[in-house]
Amino acid sequence: MENLKILIADGAFLVEDGLPEHFAAHWMEALIAIGAFSAGGLLVLIICRFREHYLLRARREKQEQALSLARKEGELAIMAMRAEVEQDLRSRQETVRKEELNAEALRMRATMLHDEIATRAERVRTMEAEQEKERQALEQERIFYRQELLHVAGLSAAEARKQALDAIRQECEGEVSRLRHEIVDRREEEINEEARRILVAAMQRITPAITHDANASLVPIPSEDMKGRLIGREGRNIKAFEQVTGTTLLIDETPDSVLVSSFDPVRREIARLALLNLIRDGRIHPTSIEDFVERAREEVINGAIDLGRAAVERLNLPPMEPTIAELLGRLHFRLSVNQNTLEHSIEVGQLAAMIASELGLDPLPAKRAGLLHDIGKAIDADQEGSHAMAGARVLKQHDEDARVVNAVAAHHREVEPTSIYAPIVMLADTLSATRPGVRSSTMEGYVARVRGLEDIARSFPGVAEAYAVSAGREIRVIVSPQELDETATRDTARKIRTRIEEEMQYPGTIRVTVVREQRFCEEAR
Repeated sequence: MENLKILIADGAFLVEDGLPEHFAAHWMEALIAIGAFSAGGLLVLIICRFREHYLLRARREKQEQALSLARKEGELAIMAMRAEVEQDLRSRQETVRKEELNAEALRMRATMLHDEIATRAERVRTMEAEQEKERQALEQERIFYRQELLHVAGLSAAEARKQALDAIRQECEGEVSRLRHEIVDRREEEINEEARRILVAAMQRITPAITHDANASLVPIPSEDMKGRLIGREGRNIKAFEQVTGTTLLIDETPDSVLVSSFDPVRREIARLALLNLIRDGRIHPTSIEDFVERAREEVINGAIDLGRAAVERLNLPPMEPTIAELLGRLHFRLSVNQNTLEHSIEVGQLAAMIASELGLDPLPAKRAGLLHDIGKAIDADQEGSHAMAGARVLKQHDEDARVVNAVAAHHREVEPTSIYAPIVMLADTLSATRPGVRSSTMEGYVARVRGLEDIARSFPGVAEAYAVSAGREIRVIVSPQELDETATRDTARKIRTRIEEEMQYPGTIRVTVVREQRFCEEAR
């Protein structure tokens, strides 16, 4: 505006200074145009400034509104949280109040119970005191009447007691004896019946094939010339063979065969295989004999391990260590009274597992103990003690189950059984050894067993005669009726049975029959 005023003033000055009027008029128009242009720009600037100020104020108002809305929302959220916290606090206070009420109720109940118990205890003490007074009074009365009775009867206390005991004994002796006989007879019958059922059930489920071998092996030879080559110059080949194998080579007049003899079945098998390989190779001299015997020994040992593992798999048992498997396999080459020991061990394991199952026991330890019970027979002869103790020592060294070790050590009654599995193995061993045709025995053993039975029976007082019958399966004893009554006769039968079990080794069972007969003869004339 100040610029516009200056321009207008300058135009008037020019007119006043004598310029032409038309020029002055045009100058004024120009000035007015310039002033109008300047006023428009200023107006635009003012409008822009006003617009910016308006937008800024609108933005500020919008921000203030958003801030106010956020503040209100925050206040509402805080109020909601405060209400929730207050509600949770009230709920917890209510829970605590209820728990306090329950605790107070329990405290009051406990106090009431304590008071009631104290009252009852006091009542019991009072009753006990009254009973004690009554008991003392009764005791005094009893002593008084007892003294009066003894005074009237003219007896002392010891004499009266003796007479009373004698009367009671005479009255009850017959009844006690009858009850004892009934209980013992019934119990023995039940046990025998259950034992027969278990044994029959176990034996019906197993039908093994038993192989029989001898103490010598027959080896065929292709020609008679081979006998001379086996003997060698001055017998050096046969001497070297017998020295290396520890067997006896019998070369007689039997055509096309030689005999390998040894009581050690493993040595006999090694010698048989070595001899077959020597005959097949044809080179027979001390050096080749040693080589072929060593190969045969490795083959037998490996075969023994395979046989042992096959036996373990046959019984579905977990794998055993190679040493134990080899000892088991060695039992295949050993006989026990003409019965293959490995087959016998497998059969004992099967029978023991079946008997344990019938009794409700774990069959796995019984099966394992049955399979390993004769493993001591495969150990070298330089081991001390019986085969049962030697086998138990080896199994203990290999961390075998203590129940299995005890069953192996006790299956010939050399140690006391510590678990039920030892008697089970004993029973299974006896069943496997006494099946018809499974083993062969000598006449000398039979006679010794029969004489032993009769000698045991005759050693008891009151026994008149004793006879072993049924091939030593039964002993019949005749007692004197003047020396032994019925009760003593029954006790004698039980004592004879116990002596037989403790002192004799026998397969199966032996029946003890004691006969007491008394005859009264009169002649009428």
